[in-house]
Amino acid sequence: MRRIPATAFLLAGIGLISPSLVFAQVDDKAAAESIEIQNIEPVLKPFGQFVTIGGQIDDELVSRLTNLTKELQTKAVREKRQAILVMEISAGSSRQGQISDLAKVLVSPELSNLRTVAWIPKTLDGNHAILALACHDIFMHPAAALGDIGRGTALPDVEQNFVLDIVDRGRNLRMSRAIAKAMMDPASTVMRVTLEGRDGTTRQQFLTAAELRELQNQDVVISQTDTVKDPGQPGLFKGSEAARSGFLVAATPTNRNEVVAALNLPLEAMREVGGSNAKVVARVIAINNVVGKLLADFVERETQRAIADGVNIIIYDIDTLSGDKDHAQHVATLIAELDPTQVTTVAWVSKEATQAGALVALSCDRIFLAEDATIGSIDLKAMRLNHGHRLPPAGEIIPEDLQRLLTLINSIAKRKNRSVSLMQAMADSSLPVFEVTHKESGRVTWMNEPELTAQPEEWIKGLAIPEARGGNLLILNAKRAHELGLTETPCHDLEQLRTRLGISTTVDLRPVSKTWVDNLVTTLNSGFAGFLLITIGIICIYLELHIPSGLFVIGAVTSFSLFFWSRFLGGAAGGLELTLFILGMVLLGLEFFVIPGFGVFGVSGILMTVVSLVMASNTFSGMSATESFEQSMSSLGSLAAALMVVIAVAAVLNRFLPSIPFINRLILTPPGYAANDSEGLKLKPSLLSRMTVTGSISVGMIGTTASSLRPTGKAMFGDKYVDVVSDGAYIDHGTKIEVIRLAGNRIIVRSVNTEATEAQESQPSHY
Repeated sequence: MRRIPATAFLLAGIGLISPSLVFAQVDDKAAAESIEIQNIEPVLKPFGQFVTIGGQIDDELVSRLTNLTKELQTKAVREKRQAILVMEISAGSSRQGQISDLAKVLVSPELSNLRTVAWIPKTLDGNHAILALACHDIFMHPAAALGDIGRGTALPDVEQNFVLDIVDRGRNLRMSRAIAKAMMDPASTVMRVTLEGRDGTTRQQFLTAAELRELQNQDVVISQTDTVKDPGQPGLFKGSEAARSGFLVAATPTNRNEVVAALNLPLEAMREVGGSNAKVVARVIAINNVVGKLLADFVERETQRAIADGVNIIIYDIDTLSGDKDHAQHVATLIAELDPTQVTTVAWVSKEATQAGALVALSCDRIFLAEDATIGSIDLKAMRLNHGHRLPPAGEIIPEDLQRLLTLINSIAKRKNRSVSLMQAMADSSLPVFEVTHKESGRVTWMNEPELTAQPEEWIKGLAIPEARGGNLLILNAKRAHELGLTETPCHDLEQLRTRLGISTTVDLRPVSKTWVDNLVTTLNSGFAGFLLITIGIICIYLELHIPSGLFVIGAVTSFSLFFWSRFLGGAAGGLELTLFILGMVLLGLEFFVIPGFGVFGVSGILMTVVSLVMASNTFSGMSATESFEQSMSSLGSLAAALMVVIAVAAVLNRFLPSIPFINRLILTPPGYAANDSEGLKLKPSLLSRMTVTGSISVGMIGTTASSLRPTGKAMFGDKYVDVVSDGAYIDHGTKIEVIRLAGNRIIVRSVNTEATEAQESQPSHY
């Protein structure tokens, strides 16, 4: 029997055991990887806050920013994510002491979890530029410039040493002492030096002339040297050039939206806040009707009142889909131009904000939509009102109106840091929006063709967004509007909005309601109210001519004043309409009371009065010639109906007024109308008047006026009442008169003195 060596058994045992060991090692490795994966925490998005620094920095601002940085640092540590403080810095005239205090706060080592970013949208020089050098990163608009701290002169050595100390702390890796010296001393020179390492790699440094000489004395290979700034030139560096050269600037966005996208911040970060102890004072203003003249005035009045009351958050409760283009643009401009550092404007859209509502909502600082709400479709064709009522959509858009709207949208988008392309697509269907990707950073945004054409080498064009296809105006739901960066995270209701805005539960968020004056003006602007006011005014004038008491003059003036007042506030009437009406009434008064007969003054007065009433009943802005004519005919029809009613009322009054006690003493009843014999036979006034003139009245007869002659009225000759006409002058009641001429059925008289009256009365009567 062959003997097997012990070593063979050993090798065999190892062979049997080793596979199991291998599998055990694999299992242990997989288990370890599983445990490691489970222990990996998800990467949380950073949070941030925008702060605007401009004008003059005082101790209060330094204290507020100090508290804000501590709050952000504490929150970052607690939530285990990075905090970002974005300071939009503009030029100012602050003292060096406050600048130094604030710069020391920004470079404090205690703020280890806080990243500071300086956003320079416009050229920044002077002491405020030091604050940008104290930040981790500098974001500049491509056309903006930064530097020239001394504004043409060199800073004192003490101040230069302070700035260099900030730079030496190494917070901004794209900053160097040479750049800082160039900003502080125009005589300084900046050189860009390319150094070559032993392994063939190259790197750049920015040095002063003295630093370059020291470097040349060392064993360093310098492959290239360029001059960035010559001596004698101000140390002012443009954003696009600095980014291209690789110093000073981390990014060159063009607006706040791009800053937010580059920093991966939520849209809420752009909201400006006051001090940490600032009390939130909120007010809600409802915009839930067509945006016309009345609503525009109401919103403007309540907005100014809220600001005067110290309100720092104004919530516009928007639920409207219509309005007049001019008044909507006025409201949007009013809201957009409010100072965001003093008051934050919030748009709350519970259902729908289209046309005028969308334009007003986009002008606010922050926009919140309910989960089923929509926003968009600023259609100029449909934004037409006439006297507060919607008109059918126009056939085409006037190019000048569209250009004016797009200019306003562009201005609002820049003010509120929103996408110009998306907002313009809501107003112009010929501007579709495409999803584009930045070639270097990979950032995704949305642009139209004009924007892409302006910078073709930076972006990769993608597909058009679905909502902007097919030649339709852009309209978005709440979720999609938030995805595109136009609005913030949707809210369930107003109470959730209260929580999002940090408003106390004790603050009343009921919308400000219209006053009784607003409701009265709205009622009086209706077509029926206008018809009624005109009818009452004409009837009062008619009654005053027959019952001279002055009371009906007050009624007529009140009626026409209410008519033009309501039309003026409603936007339909102006100074021209009121002037025409007053001039027309003056001409009619001259015709009735001064100039006998009916001629040029009477016709001109009627025409001016009718034209003024028609113009005050319509808003012809934005209408075509055909529509203006149709509206004018409609108003003429209403005016004609009012005149028909007046004629009918006059007929009734002529029939019953002489029989009413006391009233019959105020009016003069024509011959044949006896108040105490209403059932008896009566002669036709025309026949009786003719008989009186031809039979009883003759030239030279003396009588007494029974009413005022303006110039027509009643007179009494003996015991007979007849109609007479003054020779032109006004004759008061109870005045002795003389017949001077007979013209057909008209008896023309004039006043006589007492002596002539007594002589005439001594003669025997002829009737």
